[in-house]
Amino acid sequence: MLITEILIVVALIAVNGLLAMSELAVVSSRTSRLKAMVAQKVRGARRAMVLAEDPGRFLSTVQIGITLIGILAGAFSGATIGDRFTNWLLAHGMSESVAAPLAVGVVVSIITYFSLIIGELVPKQIALRRPEIVACAVAPAMTIFARFSFPVVWLLDQSSKLLLTILGQRSVAESTVSEEEIRTLVAEAESSGILTSEERSMISGVMRLGDRPVRAVMTPRLQVDYIDLSAGDDVNRKRILESPHSRLPVCDGSLDVVIGVIQAKDVADAYLKGGATSNLRSLVRVAPIVPETMDAHDIVAVLKEATVHICLVHDEYGHFEGVVTSADILESIVGDFRSAGDESSPDIVERADGSSLVEGSMPADEFAEAFHITLPANRDYHTMAGFLLTVFGKIPKTGDCIEAHGCKFEIVDLDGRRIDKVLVTKL
Repeated sequence: MLITEILIVVALIAVNGLLAMSELAVVSSRTSRLKAMVAQKVRGARRAMVLAEDPGRFLSTVQIGITLIGILAGAFSGATIGDRFTNWLLAHGMSESVAAPLAVGVVVSIITYFSLIIGELVPKQIALRRPEIVACAVAPAMTIFARFSFPVVWLLDQSSKLLLTILGQRSVAESTVSEEEIRTLVAEAESSGILTSEERSMISGVMRLGDRPVRAVMTPRLQVDYIDLSAGDDVNRKRILESPHSRLPVCDGSLDVVIGVIQAKDVADAYLKGGATSNLRSLVRVAPIVPETMDAHDIVAVLKEATVHICLVHDEYGHFEGVVTSADILESIVGDFRSAGDESSPDIVERADGSSLVEGSMPADEFAEAFHITLPANRDYHTMAGFLLTVFGKIPKTGDCIEAHGCKFEIVDLDGRRIDKVLVTKL
């Protein structure tokens, strides 16, 4: 009889552990993963999805089971095993005033210990390690249990909703994933070896691209190589030969009058076919014109539909501001590409004294990520130089220093009025 009673208590504790594991597994499961498992026709995934979509009713079902098991385990152990242990103590000469409370205390302590280990901690750790797999495994049994306990569950569910309404909690919070949570998940995936550092960098680049306007990824007007139809043929040929770019904007007298784009390949084709290359106007192609405030990720669709993979960027007044190409979009995701004769230095150069030499043209969001600085969501600048102009509140001079955002910024080099290089030291 004693063995049977012990087995009954163990069975109750095991069922309690199953319910606790089911509760945490379903609540911790991600809807996206369950949907993928449903698409893969994993057994139990659809039922787990149904339970996860109605957590209030499911939690009520589990709590009914856990409460009943707790009552049964306590009552059964106290009435049976506790009495047997009390009689055993009395038979060995212990007084009744001591034997009864001692027996109950020992039995309750042992059962509580195993209830915590077998009925709570271990099952919940298993559920946290593989929530979706566990949820699919227990979903069929939980669905059947929910059907039998439906009347009581309905009463508890309605009572909970009534109390939440009284407390002012009328709406159910939507499950959303923030950008920071995605970045945290990517960082965890990298640390666990699922993603390489290059893959993480590319994912971060894609996320940054969605937050940037075209102005932040374009080649600005002052750095654009262009063809001027009003200039002589010799001048234009020299510009085409010296430029590392295969597509050049074409203007007629001034960059304020950009009429299209010319491709070096078209010029070469005309020359190889024996045609006259002096009539560059006939080789001009129409390029899409986009506003500088357009989102950078929207440019991808424009470039895909364009016959020439280059867009002319204009401001709200119609002035030409620069160009953006498919290479610019790709570089904003994976980083800069080096070309022949390119002697430019990296955006950040670490120095032996712990400081960093930073390019003023470095994108502000990449700089902020590297130095753990929080930038305002609505800002008018997109480069490190623009950030410093905001911090200084003026155009600084070479050697000027300022402390802000936990760093010391020293202007090392100016290119005219443009901030070229900055020395950054963390305080």
